[in-house]
Amino acid sequence: MGLYQQPDDYTCGPFALKHGLIMLGRTVDENEIARIAGTHWWGGTDEIKLARAAKRFDCELTFVRRKNALRARRELLVALKRGHPVLLPVDGWEHWITVVGAERGKFVYIDSGKKPVVCVDTWRGLKRRWVLLEKDEDDPVQEVTTFDMHPLTPHFRVRSKARFTLKAARYLRRHENREFASHWDEYFNDLAEICRPRTPLSARVFPVGELLRRHGAMIKTVVSTRHGTLTPAQAERLLRNLRFVADTYGFVVRIEDEKRAIVAITVILTLWASRKFGAPRIYGA
Repeated sequence: MGLYQQPDDYTCGPFALKHGLIMLGRTVDENEIARIAGTHWWGGTDEIKLARAAKRFDCELTFVRRKNALRARRELLVALKRGHPVLLPVDGWEHWITVVGAERGKFVYIDSGKKPVVCVDTWRGLKRRWVLLEKDEDDPVQEVTTFDMHPLTPHFRVRSKARFTLKAARYLRRHENREFASHWDEYFNDLAEICRPRTPLSARVFPVGELLRRHGAMIKTVVSTRHGTLTPAQAERLLRNLRFVADTYGFVVRIEDEKRAIVAITVILTLWASRKFGAPRIYGA
């Protein structure tokens, strides 16, 4: 359920909806979406099927059509500003992508057909993929441009909404971070149990990054003592991944939960090390 490529050429629709739900703090398996939508290898998934699946997860996949590129761009930016990820049919409407952010004239979208799946593009590049050119029925010499978009509107209270900046997108596009991106949902689910999203009423809280600044060295030392094969660089990388996801969703730690969060993150790092390197003998076991 992380951010990774689709395994075939017809499940882009379920992947696009899954990516939209991830942005809203909901982790759903793409196979479950495909089952609900009725995705088939010969026909893929159209907007009607995706809307049906979105409804099952308490969301509405709305429909907007524009004939003018500037108006289409404006509508897209409005939806993103409202915090709604937008599914777009692209490449002659043979493929689905999910636009999740816009910044300084660039657009961030997730394309399960690409590698890496997190993409950054200019408006010109996105428009080229998005537009559908058809002959004018009244004048076959002329072409009509069409831009369809499908903002994903939640009907539930969104507690953890992702904010994908250009910096975050470029970080995930690095080759060494693709494995991390493929396990995005696991990081999110663990953090959702340890932390809470920041709200305008949040008080007596601090960012996960501050927690790791205070106690990260101690956590790495404790785990490395029991797992001599775990290097500081490996431990630091895992903690950095946790911080990255926490910052993307605005997770914070309550002051009264500081010790609990230290223990939880230490356990996560220990389990990861045990799984990767095997658990050493302890107390004769």
